[in-house]
Amino acid sequence: MRLEVPEDSVVEEAIRRSGILECFPEIDLAKQKVGIYGKLVTLDSPLADGDRIEIYRPITADPKTVKRRRAASDDA
Repeated sequence: MRLEVPEDSVVEEAIRRSGILECFPEIDLAKQKVGIYGKLVTLDSPLADGDRIEIYRPITADPKTVKRRRAASDDA
């Protein structure tokens, strides 16, 4: 989603203003890591114009297992 925030905003402020925490209440900023364009940052990191904030969730399925299951179902 796109969001405009004041010039001196930090990562946590932008996340809270976005409303994503209300849409996904399972997100816990105290536990989950955040980043900007794939680089880990802290919640108090300043934002630059055009930054893309990412909230990293734990992996729920091993990517290799998912790939094997897909391959097996394609063969059937």
